[in-house]
Amino acid sequence: MVRIGYTMMTEQAGPRELVDHVVRAEEAGFDFSVTSDHYFPWLGTQGHAPYAWSVLGAAAQATSRIPLMTYVTCPTFRYHPAVVAQKAATLQLLSEGRFRLGLGSGENLNEHVVGGGWPAVDVRHEMLEEAVGIIRALFEGGHVNHRGTHFDVESARLWDLPDQPPPIGIAVSGKRSCALAGRLADLVIATEPEAELLDAFDRHGGEGKPRVGQLPVCYDPDRDAAVERAHSQFRWFGNGWKVNSELPHPDSFESATRFVRPDDVAGSIPCGSDPADFVEAVRPYAEAGFTEIALVQIGGDSQPRYLDWSEKTLLPALREAFA
Repeated sequence: MVRIGYTMMTEQAGPRELVDHVVRAEEAGFDFSVTSDHYFPWLGTQGHAPYAWSVLGAAAQATSRIPLMTYVTCPTFRYHPAVVAQKAATLQLLSEGRFRLGLGSGENLNEHVVGGGWPAVDVRHEMLEEAVGIIRALFEGGHVNHRGTHFDVESARLWDLPDQPPPIGIAVSGKRSCALAGRLADLVIATEPEAELLDAFDRHGGEGKPRVGQLPVCYDPDRDAAVERAHSQFRWFGNGWKVNSELPHPDSFESATRFVRPDDVAGSIPCGSDPADFVEAVRPYAEAGFTEIALVQIGGDSQPRYLDWSEKTLLPALREAFA
């Protein structure tokens, strides 16, 4: 069975609301949850960007069953990898083993704030690979010293380690990231239903490992309202990763998407309240080979209604379709 997840999207809700939402998602029966890790929203209309790791710590205490995961954290600019390792180990302890550490090479939107510039993608991949090595070394216990191309670590040690370190996922979008993930990750993460990404992951050592996808949806009993909300808050999604990783500010995304029409968004994001539309949107991910699919309901204020509908209607329909 394909596992269906819930997304705590930090760009569209405040910290207390995000925790309330994941508690309700656990009650509704979602199989897992993921959390974005942003310093900025994609568009100003989304309106939020609380610190994801504080939200996750609160969520770990407020829930008891639902798995938690960063989707994704960049361990190379805003955060030093030694600090990411400490945060992840602590969260694994707080959640009693329910946490997975999703990592990626980052977006300029979030990482520019520390003033380190935004290097070319091949350099970002080098940095990610070095960071993963540091994190895994710290998960093993003992003191870690590292003199690398991009990072130094001076006699670091994690004093509070879980019995089982959190599995590490790596986000992929092309051949090089797939090769990196296949060699280094315990699971792969992607936002597009491309079987080629999973095939490349398998060729480099990923065969048999979980593969986690993500899909935006916009539930509303009024389909026109759903389309309007999806266009207002999520029209950036169709830019593609090569664009989305490079733009530095919500204003940049506003400019880049000024010619995107509501019909364009409705053509790629299921909108409304017909569960069949949502099932058909999930199908390409299932057919591509994703074992887990996290849904992103667009609009922070719409989460309670969406979660009620998911419990009664959407989750049963998805499980019937993909059992």
